[in-house]
Amino acid sequence: MPWNGCLRNSWRARHPSISPFCVGLWIAACASPDSDGTVLTADVPLHLEAHVADALVTGSEVPEDVPQPLEWSFDQPQPDWKATPPWNPTNPPARLSRTEDGLLVTLTDAMRNPGGNPRGGIYIDLPDLERAEWDHVTIRARSENEVRSIGIGFNLREGSGTSTDWPYPYEDGENAPVIRDGTVQTYELRADLASGDWERPWRQVGLWFGSNEPGNIEILSVSLVSKATVYAKSPHDVVSVNRGGRLRHALYTHTPARVEYRLRVPQGGRLDMGLGVLRDDLPVTFRVEVQPPDGEPVALLEESYDDQESWGQRTVDLAEFAGQNVTLALESDAADAGMLAFWGAPTLSAPRTTEKPNVIFYVIDGGGAEYMSLYGYNRRTTPNLERLAAEGAVFERAYSNSSWTRPSTASFMTSLQHSVMGGLRRGFNVVPDDVPTMAQHLHRAGFQTSVFIANPNAGRMSGLERGVDSFREDWEEFSYGGPQSNHKQSSRYLHDAFWKWREAYPGEPYWVHFQTTDIHGDFPAVAPFAGLFVGPEQFNTWEEWGDRRREERGGLYSDFWENSGISRVAFFTVMQGLYDETMAHNDYQLGRLVERLKAEGEWENTLLIVGADHGIRAAMGDMAVWIQDSLPPRWSQPMFRPSISRIPLMFVWPGHIESGQRFQEPVVSMIDVLPTILDLLNLPEPEVMMGQSLAPVLLGTGGWEPRPVILDEFRLDQETDTLRGTLEVIDGRWGASLEINPEPPEEDEDEEDALWRRPVPLLLYDLWNDPYCLHSLHEERPDLVEKYTAFLEAQWEAHQALARRFTPGEQVELTPEQLETLRALGYIQ
Repeated sequence: MPWNGCLRNSWRARHPSISPFCVGLWIAACASPDSDGTVLTADVPLHLEAHVADALVTGSEVPEDVPQPLEWSFDQPQPDWKATPPWNPTNPPARLSRTEDGLLVTLTDAMRNPGGNPRGGIYIDLPDLERAEWDHVTIRARSENEVRSIGIGFNLREGSGTSTDWPYPYEDGENAPVIRDGTVQTYELRADLASGDWERPWRQVGLWFGSNEPGNIEILSVSLVSKATVYAKSPHDVVSVNRGGRLRHALYTHTPARVEYRLRVPQGGRLDMGLGVLRDDLPVTFRVEVQPPDGEPVALLEESYDDQESWGQRTVDLAEFAGQNVTLALESDAADAGMLAFWGAPTLSAPRTTEKPNVIFYVIDGGGAEYMSLYGYNRRTTPNLERLAAEGAVFERAYSNSSWTRPSTASFMTSLQHSVMGGLRRGFNVVPDDVPTMAQHLHRAGFQTSVFIANPNAGRMSGLERGVDSFREDWEEFSYGGPQSNHKQSSRYLHDAFWKWREAYPGEPYWVHFQTTDIHGDFPAVAPFAGLFVGPEQFNTWEEWGDRRREERGGLYSDFWENSGISRVAFFTVMQGLYDETMAHNDYQLGRLVERLKAEGEWENTLLIVGADHGIRAAMGDMAVWIQDSLPPRWSQPMFRPSISRIPLMFVWPGHIESGQRFQEPVVSMIDVLPTILDLLNLPEPEVMMGQSLAPVLLGTGGWEPRPVILDEFRLDQETDTLRGTLEVIDGRWGASLEINPEPPEEDEDEEDALWRRPVPLLLYDLWNDPYCLHSLHEERPDLVEKYTAFLEAQWEAHQALARRFTPGEQVELTPEQLETLRALGYIQ
């Protein structure tokens, strides 16, 4: 059959809505296999969704009757929204009052449920809707007190309960923890995950709030968004699609649709993809067809799929067409026109032919170098990292560029300082669209890309899913109420997920980002590492101390320690041992990962980078300081204190990076990782990067000039539109910390609060003689204060000038899963 036979009469007959004009355009575009049309090749994995501009798309028309969102803005009165009558008849409804731009919902003592916690909500009547057609409810809200959870409900329950019943009056819906920092937050709760009778019309939607104590929350707006609306902006597009907590970089089309690619099939070629649909009750038929240059079309896959909660992972064997220029078509059809079909990360690959290595970027969240035997710590916490060090190169003085996950990860994934990307805005620091991430760099170079992280601060909350074929942001599986497993085992779960991904997408090269939380936050470690350094009796005593400290709000600088008789040094010494146990567990799992890479034959073709996003302080307390006999001044907490920001940094690349290297100098930072990877792989660099490639140091080629390390952490003051934060430098012996636009003191600030305020804008430390930064030299060394103030002020001006090149990212919606994870990790209460 000639080339223009690839639009087969049978397919055309099934889809008469496709116009003859489109057919004519298509015939002109692919008149013959020898025409000038684009023929794609797959020397490295070929991401078909990234080449949709080179494909011919027919059909995929947006339906004309897409329902519009239902929206309510509470800057105007919304009398149709009422306080929800509680199911428990003895409880009064929530109190409602208007504010300047919202509706204030107040929970009182009288609203306590049988469990002792205040509950209440609001609702509105709806026209009869089909719930299956709606995607999510978006709520914009603000809170800074005791209201801790927000949820949606569907349809008021009939009748009423008894005085002992819980007050919840709806069919159940999704819920999420509330961020209580006074900023406007956006909560996106799925409308299709509710229990109840789905056959009944959807007649009411309600918001329900929970609290431990009386409190209030201000509702600014509510929107109901249909599934069709989400994808009605374009006939087809490439987006990140979440199915069952697993994001895929996916191509979507509206049925009926056909997407055709001209490509040369490699030896041993295969097509791997996920199938996804929007609704369980409306199945979509997926079809993969290949047309060889001199033969009839061959259907290699045809399947009806209807699972909206999961990706249907499928593989199509293309080996019989090896070496041929073919037309590969992705078809979708359904009983009703306009249904959505998702092709999740459709990737053409073959056995390895490239010299490019696989890249594994392994980040140990909260992994302080100070507590690793790799760096001389007196407990054997990282024997596997020690063995790896014998195969690669270790930097002795490496630092994160911020003190906690969200700004730090955004920086090392882009090689830009936090303030340059706009700082923390409304609690988020979304990477600007015009800033390429590490995943995007590697994806554009043909690498398969995947992310396995257990901390949402390292993922979608900064927009870091861009350029990622497969994205996982939890440590195991989620129930509606939150994680089902212990995040102290995140490394094991994430490694298992990685190997499942490799089975589904075996092409090479690949880039993978791990970020584990084994050592982040709560204790104890999992067996058999629990008890390794802290015995059961010690642990029980420590838990009792911790309970008492929480009850009495025992701060580090309070009288709690003296009044209680509990030794602060003893308390944090036990905590250090518990931290060490979790470090040993993560190290063990990392060792197992490397062993399997070697067993699978992938190790020799792998570049492994091990780092961390920050040290121990942000994870669970600055133990290196708290176990000392005397504490530093309350205002003395520079980010470059080694317990806060000194992190591991190791590069292993068999046959390329000389083994057994340890670099005492230079001082480096995580912002150097991206330029180093691009340099080692001989990939193009972006126009702007603030880090410096370490490849000349690793390869011993020379030509590398050391420079100071900069630490940078900022937030946007919404009232003044001003960035406030700290800019710091490590310059050989000296460390300097400059406060930029410090927060002015409150008029009613008491003496206790004033003790936390810096006495001067710049703090100065001698890192050789005072490594834990217990005493600032700002009074003793005015010459250095002047020098580093001028240096950091010039650095700040440069950061602000560079920031004008980029458009700061907007905030993102927090999913309930993200919020539950953040709460489990201790970021929110």
